[in-house]
Amino acid sequence: MLDIKFLRENPEIVKQNIRNKFQDDKLGLVDEVIALDRENRDIKQEVEALRANRNKLSKEIGALMKQGKKDEANQVKAQVAADADRVNELSEREKEVEERILKIMMTIPNIIDPSVPIGKDDSENVEVQRYGEPVVPEFEVPYHTEIMEKLNGIDLDSARKVAGNGFYYLMGDIARLHSAVISYARDFMIDRGFTYCIPPYMIRSNVVTGVMSFAEMDAMMYKIEGEDLYLIGTSEHSMIGKFIDTINQEADLPYTLTSYSPCFRKEKGAHGIEEKGVYRIHQFEKQEMIVVCKPEESPMWFEKLWQNTVDLFRSLDIPVRTLECCSGDLADLKVKSIDVEAWSPRQKKYFEVGSCSNLGDAQARRLKIRVVGEDGRKYFAHTLNNTVVAPPRMLIAFLENNMNADGTINIPEALRPYMGGKAVIG
Repeated sequence: MLDIKFLRENPEIVKQNIRNKFQDDKLGLVDEVIALDRENRDIKQEVEALRANRNKLSKEIGALMKQGKKDEANQVKAQVAADADRVNELSEREKEVEERILKIMMTIPNIIDPSVPIGKDDSENVEVQRYGEPVVPEFEVPYHTEIMEKLNGIDLDSARKVAGNGFYYLMGDIARLHSAVISYARDFMIDRGFTYCIPPYMIRSNVVTGVMSFAEMDAMMYKIEGEDLYLIGTSEHSMIGKFIDTINQEADLPYTLTSYSPCFRKEKGAHGIEEKGVYRIHQFEKQEMIVVCKPEESPMWFEKLWQNTVDLFRSLDIPVRTLECCSGDLADLKVKSIDVEAWSPRQKKYFEVGSCSNLGDAQARRLKIRVVGEDGRKYFAHTLNNTVVAPPRMLIAFLENNMNADGTINIPEALRPYMGGKAVIG
């Protein structure tokens, strides 16, 4: 969420940012919120004047009563009552105006970084760099669920009967591999100085609206019926929520945390959930990383975060590339975002396995995450997040890139301690 003072002073910058994100239907909101903000300030000024006048008139009433001027005192009392009615009227309007201002400000997109490429959608994202040599083996690589089924590692039919499409049973060595990857990712991030955390898997509505846009919320979140609780779509939500309404000492920053959680997503508008595959599903597990830092340090942390994911995938012999998200592909709260994509030998192309985002002070402003500097000045922190690893999507890349011609799967050395020393699954 933008600072309304910034919007008031820079309406054309805000409008151009909206155009750059191809959301021209929101252009009129800028003028509307400026007019509402002006009305709100006028209301506050009038209310303040009326209340000051009430205090003055109250003293006059006392003086007139002492002087025995009862009729004059009653006239002043009538004026005080009229002013009180006007204050009540203005206060009701003030509430309406502030609610509308907040709704608009929650809708207007954050100012994107100047380095973000301008484009309408993900088809115009820009490749930044490749890491590792993508290989297409001479043998045919089966579809990922076929690989898992041959290893007795997945049961989609039973899951479909129990929960419907978008769910799975992982079995045997594939289930163990899933847990091994999560454990390895946890220790990988701990070794890089991040504090491990297991957060709540449900969050209240004020946290949901603090960490994501309304469009994302509608497309992703499952609501717990009868309670003010939502299932998290990623642990970033509850991890950033951990700092809601806090005042933090500058000397304690940055907070660098890595969190494990299951994740639950409706995947609304995702063109259907695959019946056979596990690329896009309703339930999965993920290791996440988040940073809360000083504004001037967020670009540096952004570079570090996506590099962590690249390094982890390369340690498991998986070629990856980084992709800069264009303006039209950025969620409204994001300043800048880079996707990490893994190589698929079967498809002979890369596919997304993680996303790194710098949200500037947007989440902090919504959640009131403030910092006190050495000079006593208070300001909003910057927040960032990135996927460390999210199986089973990551398992697709792992199985395809570590598969042998006989259908067995090599276990990279880094992962073997988490697999009981196994070097091969077969």
